[in-house]
Amino acid sequence: MITPTIRVQEAGFDLGVESARLTAGRQDIGGLASFVGLCRADDGLAALVLEHYPGMTEAAIGRIAAEACARWPLSGCTVIHRIGRIAPGEPIVLVLTASSHRAASLEACAFLIDWLKTGAPFWKREEFADGTSRWVEAKAADDAATARWAGSVL
Repeated sequence: MITPTIRVQEAGFDLGVESARLTAGRQDIGGLASFVGLCRADDGLAALVLEHYPGMTEAAIGRIAAEACARWPLSGCTVIHRIGRIAPGEPIVLVLTASSHRAASLEACAFLIDWLKTGAPFWKREEFADGTSRWVEAKAADDAATARWAGSVL
């Protein structure tokens, strides 16, 4: 089984650089799936502030990634999640999954992003142009997306 790359960081990331890092020198990879989540400017949003508990967050993401690696024959896996103040248009999260075939890469990528939305401990606060802010509540749609992966050991 592979060891996923997991990073929680304030700095941005580059999809091309991370993809090249995951696939460099590899000839066994036939499919590379990626998901980049971006900060939207809904309802006058000025910024999204993400907080986490160091150590606990990385461990939770590690468990989610390990589950993906156990379910699908992955050749590589990278999860990068940003913290701190993120402006609209900036990337928040990157999920990369590599496998010898596309189906495993695509399914594992979808699994990871669904579980990150509900199983990774991040606290999100929206800051608005008018100076107000509010904490982001869990969404039933995110729980429903995660529920489709029934039988998870997470």
